[in-house]
Amino acid sequence: MAGFAVPLHAQDAYPGKTVRLIAPFPPGGSTDTLARIVAQKLTDAFARQVIVENRPGASAMIGHEIAAKAPADGYTLLLTSSGGLVSNGLLFKRLGYDPLNDFTPVSVIALAGPVLVVHPSVPARSVKEFIALARARPGQLNYGSGGRGTGAHISGEVFQSITGVKLVHVPYKGGILATTDLVGGQIELSFSDMVPAVPHVKSGRLRALAVTTTERSPAIPDVPTMAEAGVTRPFPPQWWAIAGPKGMPAAVVNRINAELARTMKLADVRERYETLGIFTHHTTPERMTEMVRTGIPEMAQILKAAGIEPD
Repeated sequence: MAGFAVPLHAQDAYPGKTVRLIAPFPPGGSTDTLARIVAQKLTDAFARQVIVENRPGASAMIGHEIAAKAPADGYTLLLTSSGGLVSNGLLFKRLGYDPLNDFTPVSVIALAGPVLVVHPSVPARSVKEFIALARARPGQLNYGSGGRGTGAHISGEVFQSITGVKLVHVPYKGGILATTDLVGGQIELSFSDMVPAVPHVKSGRLRALAVTTTERSPAIPDVPTMAEAGVTRPFPPQWWAIAGPKGMPAAVVNRINAELARTMKLADVRERYETLGIFTHHTTPERMTEMVRTGIPEMAQILKAAGIEPD
């Protein structure tokens, strides 16, 4: 995942045409929202259009496979995540891409953690009350996620492992779809990404019980952390990043990385992230690779403790 051996000819010309940024989830969710923020800022920086192409399905594997097979010329990028590069390889016996060897890392661009949200009809106003309710109704409460291996799914399984409750996982093709059904009352709860959940929490259409991050979210500062709510074991971290196909020229990677570093410092980007409950972040390509390498065995331990086997 760290090789940048291909030389770049006429590097000053990059980008000389439209760049596509693949978002492997449907419009409206966290991945799509982050992709559109980044695409607009790169468009401004490059004076070339960076367009977001949504390619959802199979827990983000379809979008990752498309990106992995694209020419490594810098004109196809991928908005990937800890789910796509760390979790999927542990959750699926057959993966159509190699997380460590099929991509060129560029930079991590966001850190966050899910929030436990329930439909207002659920008679629980705290994590403690929810645990009591779930214990009284084992296997009767449904939690939605954006698909197997997403942060919402894993957080739900970890929550069950920690507390001993029994919930039913309902996977969707994207977190925004799970949130829509939750607002509509088709499911009872979700360990939702902040992006689709926060507007509904603020409007009262959903009730937030706790965030899984170690600090409270500035977007919903009155909502406690899981630790504050009494669930003290840590939840796995969640991050999003930009990558490209294996073998992208080093000069192209460095150009994009530098623009992402500048983007993450912009006041309007920081403010936008904050309203979404997400933290800006920037890394070197090497640090991104290290996050994947160390994240895989760490996630393997989490999944084993939660009793999650690969499909």
